[in-house]
Amino acid sequence: MKKIFRFLGIVLLVAAVSTATTIAVLKYSNPQFQITNYQSQITSDSTGIPVAYSRFASLPQAGETDFTNAAELSVNAVVHVKTTYRNQVSSQQMDLFEFFFGRPGQQREMPAQQASGSGVIISEDGYIVTNNHVIDRADQIQVVLNDKREYTAKLVGTDPNTDIALLKIDETGLPVILMGNSDDLRVGEWVLAVGNPFNLTSTVTAGIVSAKARNINILNAEMKIESFIQTDAAVNPGNSGGALVNTRGELVGINTAIASQTGSYSGYSFAVPTSIVQKVVSDIRQYGVVQRAILGVQMREITSELQKEKKLSTLQGAYVERVVPDGAAEKAGIKSGDVITRVDDAAVKTGTDLQEHIGRHRPGDVVSVTLLRDGKTMTVQAKLTNRDGGTGVISAEDKASVLGATFSELTDAQKERLGINYGLQIKSLKAGKLKSAGVPADFIILKVNNRSVRTEEDLDDIVRRANSASERDRVLFITGCTPQGRVRYYAVNLAE
Repeated sequence: MKKIFRFLGIVLLVAAVSTATTIAVLKYSNPQFQITNYQSQITSDSTGIPVAYSRFASLPQAGETDFTNAAELSVNAVVHVKTTYRNQVSSQQMDLFEFFFGRPGQQREMPAQQASGSGVIISEDGYIVTNNHVIDRADQIQVVLNDKREYTAKLVGTDPNTDIALLKIDETGLPVILMGNSDDLRVGEWVLAVGNPFNLTSTVTAGIVSAKARNINILNAEMKIESFIQTDAAVNPGNSGGALVNTRGELVGINTAIASQTGSYSGYSFAVPTSIVQKVVSDIRQYGVVQRAILGVQMREITSELQKEKKLSTLQGAYVERVVPDGAAEKAGIKSGDVITRVDDAAVKTGTDLQEHIGRHRPGDVVSVTLLRDGKTMTVQAKLTNRDGGTGVISAEDKASVLGATFSELTDAQKERLGINYGLQIKSLKAGKLKSAGVPADFIILKVNNRSVRTEEDLDDIVRRANSASERDRVLFITGCTPQGRVRYYAVNLAE
């Protein structure tokens, strides 16, 4: 026992000397270092052997960050986006004619439904970026600023492939968030999520960048681009379309989705990086539609199994499974079995990286593609194409050129005679989609894709959304009647 206590005494002496040395070093290296509430006590555990506990109550915290400036720079430029859906019709106790038309003086529509999300002001003259799913199929879009001013927003354009939409309000001198470079973000870097979760306006949460170029397969579009910034900043329903900013208050992403089995935040959220947002917004403002560049390859992610099967020399890159005939890749000399490792100066580690880098370009752009073939590195030049295989600009198609018709709203007399509350009548018909589908002249359009059509603007919006969808979804399902009141249905394929 004497030996044991002698040994413990030596241990305690060494601990005391080490503590004193640590304090001296901290004071020497940091003159402002203070020790307060230093406590040391000796107790015995269940074995009866004395155990020493020490506590420093105010040791300085490493990497402490002040988020107040970033929050102040961004919170006023993040808006509350409120959407109204008024076109839900109840069929309870209605016959077929009443279901579509109603009776004079009666309103068969259900009460308007509302939803909300967030948006980010990107220009002083009222352009606002948000998520496509926030405003999809909305009949009315309201924007509420942080100072409680309210505006009716116009939908400028959408891109379901990236889940980005652009709105416009009539105002000037608005606060904006400066665009940052999402490429400069590093995993582990602090970021803030600013938005309106659960209708709690101007909410700011903090987290770190957990990963980049994350593909979570949530977008339902033929040419989707998923290269999300993953963070652990708390994001909930209502944050969609809001800002992801860095500690300098610069916009680096648009918050879009959460990983959750309950519908609420449970650990990770995802944002569209500004490298993609800027391209989409610029195209919508300039052309009315996104100019999507295509390389013309089908890819596979490189796994250890694929590496062994194909005897590849690397696990990094995008494996070319198939080359589209007459596409940009084939014309550049890219072959099936190649591994793409770089586009211009950007490294390609996954297929998601390749999608993102190509997605920043427009048809007609020439990119340098570095690839591995049979263990050798080579670089080719590829001239990117559009979805039609050309290199020209694809303009937003208006309803007259696509449908081949002009329209007029119904008069009150027509509504009363037919017993309907709204409708848009074909005034003239020429060669186009409607005539090809067998739609007659003077036909009265009441619904398209289950949305009520009251004005030409309603029809414009529906056609624009359909044109932005994947090829299999570019269809207009039209419900209406003849001037004599006979119900008719037509399907118009915009992809043909």
